[in-house]
Amino acid sequence: MARVLVVDDEKLIVKGIRFSLEQDGMEVDCAYDGEEALELAKKTEYDVVLLDVMLPKYDGYEVCQAIREFSDMPIIMLTAKGGDMDKILGLEYGADDYISKPFNILEVKARIKAIMRRNSKNKRQKKEEPADNMIGAGDLKMDTESRRVFIAGREINLTAKEFDLLELLVRNPSKVYSRESLLTYVWGNKAMENGDVRTVDVHVRRLREKIEPSPSDPRYVHTKWGVGYYFRVKG
Repeated sequence: MARVLVVDDEKLIVKGIRFSLEQDGMEVDCAYDGEEALELAKKTEYDVVLLDVMLPKYDGYEVCQAIREFSDMPIIMLTAKGGDMDKILGLEYGADDYISKPFNILEVKARIKAIMRRNSKNKRQKKEEPADNMIGAGDLKMDTESRRVFIAGREINLTAKEFDLLELLVRNPSKVYSRESLLTYVWGNKAMENGDVRTVDVHVRRLREKIEPSPSDPRYVHTKWGVGYYFRVKG
């Protein structure tokens, strides 16, 4: 049974989401402020965290950032309608996706189920992979079973989406992917119905900050201007 954490200080919204998800057989925990959400996330590895931005005690960004220090559980941020900065900040702090308020509960359920399907597929693929789960090139190595990344022997902590993005590029060296293609492959569909490719740009930038010796002069993840991104180890 899937476990979902719903975090929002508007109790009617939480009640509605909880009822709808439980109708689909999910187990739902609820929190009404950032502090309570963080305590629950430390106790349970949720399949999805649905996290509002505006919260008492700790806001959604602080909760998201704190969760990323100990877990890569998927996080969907709930942001104000038209709040582009809210969306970008959510991604900067490690969120995997976002939904604008007011939202349709059917969209919320569809996003949650899409994430769970992708996670289930990833787990099946891991079981089917040969014993050697290491991929990479040069100093960069990825263990696809334990989902760990190493550069020159030093472990680099990536979020779930950062790992998925890097794995796709590493498995297909020198292949240039458009940002729209990366939305499709890594997020399972065009996660933002308006095709917001800034999601990809933010994740690539965060990824470069973690793996590149000099993010402004990448050694691993390169930009094909006007086209997209690709992986190649620059000597």
